[in-house]
Amino acid sequence: MAIAKLNLEDIRVPADVPGEVADDYRRNLHRATRGTGRLMLFAGDQKIEHLNDDFFGPGIPEEDADPEHLFRIASQGTIGVFATQLGLVTRYGRDYPDVNYLVKINSKSHLLKTKTRDPRSWALNSIDQVLETRERSGLNIVGVGYTVYVGSAYEHEMFAEAAELAFDAREAGLFSVFWMYPRGQSVADEKDPHVIAGAAGTAVCLGADFCKVNYPQRGSEPRGELLRQAVKAAGRTGLICAGGSSASPQKFLQDLWDQINVGGAVGNATGRNIHQRTLTDAVRLCDAISAVTYAGADVDRALRIFAGDEKFSLPG
Repeated sequence: MAIAKLNLEDIRVPADVPGEVADDYRRNLHRATRGTGRLMLFAGDQKIEHLNDDFFGPGIPEEDADPEHLFRIASQGTIGVFATQLGLVTRYGRDYPDVNYLVKINSKSHLLKTKTRDPRSWALNSIDQVLETRERSGLNIVGVGYTVYVGSAYEHEMFAEAAELAFDAREAGLFSVFWMYPRGQSVADEKDPHVIAGAAGTAVCLGADFCKVNYPQRGSEPRGELLRQAVKAAGRTGLICAGGSSASPQKFLQDLWDQINVGGAVGNATGRNIHQRTLTDAVRLCDAISAVTYAGADVDRALRIFAGDEKFSLPG
């Protein structure tokens, strides 16, 4: 199924975007979504989020231990944006100037478990620091990201910080992606479709342009159909699904196809399923994911692209 191209003038500009940066906002969204309104986000924020668990161990190629592996993938694979912390962008970004960067503003490690204390993720950098870095370096910083733990005892602090970030980002012509995760001692089931839909609806209220949620699950019910509730709740905020833990290419790409074509998601956000591979395989998987996301490819074609039996380039 071919995906309709989105013209710059077709991009809806929120009311809080100043007129003088409205074109910048449109261009950044158009660049990140490859002119489709859909988003393929390569997530590289796990260096803090998961520490070294995702980068070293059985079955993980040695090259993944080097942070530059993420940038090599982002520069060679077909992606929309590469999301990572500002510190990594400043260290490696100038060697990879063609990548579209989304700066992840807050992060926390996974060592302190929810049973010990509800999660709270603080901002590492300010929007001003992001803008100053963009100005000095000339890098393609097109947006910002932020994690909100809905249901945490500290949700009110994250709500306030996220809402301010979304407003400040759009004042500068950037867009925002919020990681919306129900998590805390009051959250009985983080994959509950009703709770995930509530988190998606919260993202709209906070001003997010996109929200990233976990793929809902309830017994043996079709997960793509369960996702529809969250997509409806997200309204004009584009909903994308997290890639989750490592899966076979067949299962991963089938889930992705279902998320978009059954559930109504507008893309995906994938980390370890991409970077826990050799550079060649990681680049091919990026291309396969983008074929489904940006070109409407079916799973069979995406698997051929991953296997190297078919080349993929963005249409147009």
